[in-house]
Amino acid sequence: MQTIDLPLDSAIYQANSEPSRQLWSSQAPLKLEASGIELPFQLAYQTWGNLNKAGNNAILVVHALSGSANLDSWWPDLLGADKPLNPERDFVICINLLGSCYGSSGPASIRPNSNEVWKIDFPPLSIRDQVRAQAALIKHLGIKKLHSIIGPSLGGMIALEWALLEPELVSSLILIATTAQHSAQAIANSSCQRAAIRLDPKFNNGYYTADQAPENGLALARQMAFITYRSDREFSERFKREPGAEQPFAIQDYLLYQGRKFTERFDANCYIRLSECMNSHDIGKNRNGVVSALQSIQQPTLVISLEHDQLYTFTEQALLAEHIPNATHQLINTRYGHDGFLIESQAMAIAMSTFLPIH
Repeated sequence: MQTIDLPLDSAIYQANSEPSRQLWSSQAPLKLEASGIELPFQLAYQTWGNLNKAGNNAILVVHALSGSANLDSWWPDLLGADKPLNPERDFVICINLLGSCYGSSGPASIRPNSNEVWKIDFPPLSIRDQVRAQAALIKHLGIKKLHSIIGPSLGGMIALEWALLEPELVSSLILIATTAQHSAQAIANSSCQRAAIRLDPKFNNGYYTADQAPENGLALARQMAFITYRSDREFSERFKREPGAEQPFAIQDYLLYQGRKFTERFDANCYIRLSECMNSHDIGKNRNGVVSALQSIQQPTLVISLEHDQLYTFTEQALLAEHIPNATHQLINTRYGHDGFLIESQAMAIAMSTFLPIH
């Protein structure tokens, strides 16, 4: 498969009809895995297309750490007529994760029975908490069977847990640039990112105000993360140093730009809670280990790796494909590394379209 050098900023998808944007409040609280806290919660979500009478044409797309339910803004080239996610055929749903800052309950939302924002008091979450919250919404919507669950990165971790916690609801999986267990390397990276946020003088132990947010700390955390999202190959090609030339380091300016841009759209406490949530990921916990858990997944599964992924390596995805009984593994050639799932739209579309009609 050839690498496609696409622009970094894709055009926004123009849907034939407006997606349905909704906010759902659960009637029952969510009992959190680690703390046992009974958490009242709401989920922001969007849908495209219509659920069929059998309730089995739904496709759930689970976003990555800093994503949102606005699937048409971050995966525009994969959603639409004659595309892998086709609202004329599929009932496509994307749910904003708990702990995020795009409508679902999280540190940036209002605490129940209060006029105050949760801030850092919003309790820690696990990957399994995310699945249980989403499953409550999926059942509320009348979905009897999910045709597929598609998840890149953090979304793939949640998709894996879906198959283990709610197997009767899941027909197939597409796991993209993800892992069965958060590695020591990934935990170390996210730990340093959270430390950068907490060391910002404006962090105020997590009780900062909107006009005095820890923007410098959050920007630095994003810069650290962004280094793992892209590859040495891309950086070397885009920001190549000319022999003997006296010039500023363009890569530094690029990272500063990425950090500043991120602070305009994300909340520091949400970043802390979601990155901690990722660290909880271990499908082998209480299941006799990772291999045993993977071997129990019976759904047809497509595992997609991105070349030069520095965050979740090819080896980690190869483990998924090796032990999930009905799995296939595909490598997408790209210079972008982990972020290739957002950039290599054509290659992603081919892989997904080839897999989805089979089931």
